[in-house]
Order: sequence, then C-alpha cells, then structure tokens
Amino acid sequence: MKLCPHSPLTAHHLRFSYGGIMAENKEMISREDAFQQVKSMITRAALIHWAFTKTLVDELGEKKGKALAKKAIELYGKEVGKRVKERTLARGLPLTRENFQDDLPDLGWAEREKVEVEGEKRSRVYTCHLAKVWQELGVPELGRIYCFVDQAKYESYNPELQCVHVKNVLDGDPYCELAVRTKKKQRAKSVEHRVNRKR
Repeated sequence: MKLCPHSPLTAHHLRFSYGGIMAENKEMISREDAFQQVKSMITRAALIHWAFTKTLVDELGEKKGKALAKKAIELYGKEVGKRVKERTLARGLPLTRENFQDDLPDLGWAEREKVEVEGEKRSRVYTCHLAKVWQELGVPELGRIYCFVDQAKYESYNPELQCVHVKNVLDGDPYCELAVRTKKKQRAKSVEHRVNRKR
C-alpha cells in the first residue's frame, strides 16, 4: 500500500478488526497517526522480546538462555510461515519465493526496497524499528536472536527455501539485506564463500 505522507486512511484501509467483526467506523486518520500506532505495537513487540530473552539469560545463563530464546523465536517463525503457506495455497499458487505474501505492515517497514546484487534478488531494509529499540537498550545481541524468525518462517513456508541475512544492522551493518535462496543454491554459495576465504 503506497500512500502520500498525509493521505487520510479509513478503518477499511487499516483493516482493524474487533472480535472478528470488521469495524464500520469510517473516521479518517492521517497516515502519520496510523504509522505512530503501528510503531507503538512494533516497540511493544521489541520490548517483550527483550524482557523474555533477558529473563531467560539472567535465570539460565547466557548460553542456555539464548538457546531457549532462539528456540521460542523459531517456533514463532514456523507459525508465521505456516499461515503464509496456507494463504498462498488457498490462492492456488505454488510455494515459490515470489509468492511469499509479505507478512510485515507497509506502515512499519516503509523504508525498504527490492535490489539486485550480483544477479541475485534481495530485500533491503533501511529502517527497522525493532532494531532501534534494542540498540537504544544497548542489547543488539539479544535483539539479534529475534531475526531468526526469518529463517524459520521461510523453512515452514517451503522447506526448499532458505532465508539468509546477508547484512543486518544488529551485526553493525548500515542496513539489513535479506536473500531467499533455494537450499541447493545456498549450499553452492557456502562452498564458494569457504573457497574464497582460503585464498
């Protein structure tokens, strides 16, 4: 959904639902107001991930705590991928990378684009409000665990696909860059990377 910064939105645009019943309130709100509401929920998601992960690490130690947090994120990602898979199949479409229905709101991840690097199609994200929260808290390594949701959701959607974080702001990169490859292609990339490192 591409909208001008101040274009009005209705409840129908935002698809608000209460108890499974679509809201009929057609009160107009600005795109900025809508963005702030979405950003508020993104911030909450980042904070709850931090709280649970920090508690696990404090109680179980760094190694076990992080491992358990990652296990939970992978379960979460599998459920996300399962739902995307069901929607894709319901539309009668094959489970290809191109048919993966974006599961992130445009209002929350507006600063992103599709790019091509060395002949490979990738998604580049310039602003991640989740990452900003973890950076502000000074815990990028705990926030980074959340990013494994991407690997898990593609694995659940189609086991032959693999999502790779080529770049990640929580690893110190200027932006996030994701590539979705077939596992066969990923294995070839991994071999090529190891060969280049030995030179």
